[in-house]
Amino acid sequence: MERRQLGDGLSVGAIGFGCMGMSQSYGPSTGTRDDHVALIRSAVDQGVTLFDTAEVYGPYVNEELVGEALAPVRDRVVIATKFGFDIKPEGGWRGTDSSPEQIRRAVEGSLRRLGTDRIDLLYQHRVDPDVPIEDVAGTVKDLIAEGKVAHFGLSEAGPDTIRRAHAVQPVAALQNEYSLWWRRPEDEILPLLEELGIGLVPYSPLGKGFLTGAITADTEFTEGDVRGTIPRFEAEAREANRALVDLLADIAADKGASTAQIALAWLLARRPWIVPIPGTRRPERLAENLGAADVDLTAADLDRIRSAADGIQILGGRYPEHLERMTGL
Repeated sequence: MERRQLGDGLSVGAIGFGCMGMSQSYGPSTGTRDDHVALIRSAVDQGVTLFDTAEVYGPYVNEELVGEALAPVRDRVVIATKFGFDIKPEGGWRGTDSSPEQIRRAVEGSLRRLGTDRIDLLYQHRVDPDVPIEDVAGTVKDLIAEGKVAHFGLSEAGPDTIRRAHAVQPVAALQNEYSLWWRRPEDEILPLLEELGIGLVPYSPLGKGFLTGAITADTEFTEGDVRGTIPRFEAEAREANRALVDLLADIAADKGASTAQIALAWLLARRPWIVPIPGTRRPERLAENLGAADVDLTAADLDRIRSAADGIQILGGRYPEHLERMTGL
């Protein structure tokens, strides 16, 4: 797989793997833990080098899964994890906490669960309004000096936060939502990242599965599937937003590809320092996602997608209001 550069000195495969869905957010999994371990290891065999997790996923169990799966190939991969939530003992979280003391506690816990001596890419999961970003970046800078962390990242941060953090400790990567149905990063974020030399790691690059074409207005979400709480996934919104999937399907038919592959290939074509992290629990979906790296979108294809997408108004918010307020955009 083609390799791409995130920031200064962090080289990874062009498509990463978002591991969250193996432990939460999309309802019960039909696979076992052994199945998930095998799938992560299969991703390595197919050229994936960037694996994304967080302490809050589960909480905690996703890091344990990722650590177990990657232990035999630890020196061949880049493990990214995140701090920044006040996690309750009984599970779930109360809010953000990026105090220096909490960052250090989180890192020690992540190192233990991942079974490793360093975190390759450590993100602040959400901006904490009660802790100056300079204090956050300074704490991570100290952890880098101690050898416990290799690179610093931010997630869902806005331009001012990014610039201030980068002045204290260079930011290697920003993990924000970005896809054909959430294009707001194009306004200010992409130009800023280009200016500062920061990579972008889009999460939900397939719109939480919507851009695969598998979700329709008739889809019923199972208990525990977060999409059942998101305005953009209400039946009326799904029906209206189907126009975007139809656009991808038309391009896919011309290219002999799937709609998911076109959505990912579009992201890869946007900038050479963009590395999407689609997630899956299924081997066939993994192979499909990674096949996007071989889809060649011409300038004419990209113009066609842009022109059509500009004319499609996406209906519904991407998060419930209380969660949207936690983002920096």
